[in-house]
Amino acid sequence: MYAIVEIAGQQFKVAKDQKVYVHRLQAEEGSKVTFDNVLLLDDKGSVTIGAPAIEGASVTAQILSHLKGDKVIVFKKKRRKGYQKKNGHRQYLSEIQIESIAATGVKKSAKKAAAPKKAAAPKAEVKETTTDYSSMTVAQLKAAAKEQGISGYTSLKKAELIAVLTK
Repeated sequence: MYAIVEIAGQQFKVAKDQKVYVHRLQAEEGSKVTFDNVLLLDDKGSVTIGAPAIEGASVTAQILSHLKGDKVIVFKKKRRKGYQKKNGHRQYLSEIQIESIAATGVKKSAKKAAAPKKAAAPKAEVKETTTDYSSMTVAQLKAAAKEQGISGYTSLKKAELIAVLTK
């Protein structure tokens, strides 16, 4: 059984008891972490593909150590100009060991699902109540007057249309 899971912005193909080096995770050494963003599961030939992730699936891993990767040298040069820059860095990594791959039975936290619903409702109310007629064109004002059922809007000027629509 293997899974393709997204860990710290990168996708990894993992199996049980496999060791993987990933970008530095915030958890302490020896602690267990769960990754809910499972993109694909293969269980003895039966493949399940998520759209984009499989709901209920998770991968549990234990952080073995935090370390730094090999030094990477970045050398920039422009020929015949005397321009040379040598730079380098070492990436911060975490070594994790995959403990289990669960296909079902994991529920995502309710806080993440509840928060967007509350935020969506006030946005709709703000759009309905706020209409800035002064920034609209005459054609847009005439269309708004037509939607509100105002008669005789075709011969009105911009200022007159704004006065009629705000009443």
